[in-house]
Amino acid sequence: MALAPHPDWLQPDWHAPGVGALMTTRRGGVSAGAFDSLNLKPGLGDDDTAVAANQALLQQAIGAQPQWLDQVHGREVVRLGVSTAARPCADASLTTEPGVACVVQVADCLPVLFAAPGARGVAAAHAGWRGLAAGVLEATLAALCDATGAAPEEVQVWLGACIGPRRFEVGPDVLQAFGPAAEGHFRPQREGKWLADLPGLARDRLAAAGVRRLSGGAWCTVEDVSRFFSFRRDGVTGRMAAAIWLER
Repeated sequence: MALAPHPDWLQPDWHAPGVGALMTTRRGGVSAGAFDSLNLKPGLGDDDTAVAANQALLQQAIGAQPQWLDQVHGREVVRLGVSTAARPCADASLTTEPGVACVVQVADCLPVLFAAPGARGVAAAHAGWRGLAAGVLEATLAALCDATGAAPEEVQVWLGACIGPRRFEVGPDVLQAFGPAAEGHFRPQREGKWLADLPGLARDRLAAAGVRRLSGGAWCTVEDVSRFFSFRRDGVTGRMAAAIWLER
């Protein structure tokens, strides 16, 4: 039996008929303690039975088969179908088949969802700073456009919740990874440290790639303790998911 998405979960503020999309929060599941309550990733110290129940709740809520990835902070994009069995090693996925959901898991990194016009295809990307600097968003956009025949300016893109610009303290390696053109998204703090604007960096890169229909990115996982898991804040914590799919 299908369930309605939890009222606390985030949904893109776009008009995309035939496309379903959402990002979970930490609410609405059965896990306890540090994983309270909708932890969707096994192997973190949570009870495996609870994680399986949480994943089943997500599947019932979206009415599609979630396809999980083995995320490695890279730029690899995989194309998914209903017959995809193994967990691909990648940080982004796309599909042109109804009934399969592209899913990425996060707990401070930026989840990004893409919808091609006419419900021709969808994609999801996991963008921590390494993947973002390596071009995972540009790679995802290009793969989706290639698969659907869409132009970048036709694709709708939504940024989910991630660590915000008041909380993302980074060192010179991150600054150097993005180069001088991105310095406006880094605010000096103490010596050798900057506050980085992850959603701002993503917006700039997507705009440079031709995206014109862009929204979201207004939530901070670190600051909203009751709503979001945050690895930077808590260390031991659960994972949320952003999912997008073509409706049947």
